[in-house]
Amino acid sequence: MTDIVIYHNSACSTSRNVLALIRNSGVEPHVIDYLKVPPARALLVEMIARAGMTPRDLLREKGTPYADLGLADFDLTDDAMIDAMMAHPILINRPLVVTPMGVKLCRPSEAVLDILPDRQKGAFAKEDGDRIINSDGQRVAQA
Repeated sequence: MTDIVIYHNSACSTSRNVLALIRNSGVEPHVIDYLKVPPARALLVEMIARAGMTPRDLLREKGTPYADLGLADFDLTDDAMIDAMMAHPILINRPLVVTPMGVKLCRPSEAVLDILPDRQKGAFAKEDGDRIINSDGQRVAQA
């Protein structure tokens, strides 16, 4: 059984689409509502490193206290940004997915396909109707 974890926000359509794509591969992931149960600091730091990102890359601006906290200041240290994410989990961009193939911030939602070990089991369209996977389980070429 493939072990997959998604740091999920059910209010986010991108996060819902990623969760559905994981399930379309035949896997029921561990779903973590990161707003209620944020990752421990050490785990967050590890996931950022494994994803090949920086803390700034993971910061979410829209709908967060990003501006109020002065996080646009490029002189801030990585530790300061991690501190802000720990104090305000809404600052962690989503969805963050962990699979045996790696860790990835899955924006756009089809980015999750790069780290899913199992192929898609059938057709899939995002909530907005955009077809991503055809009936043969193959990725649809985007125009």
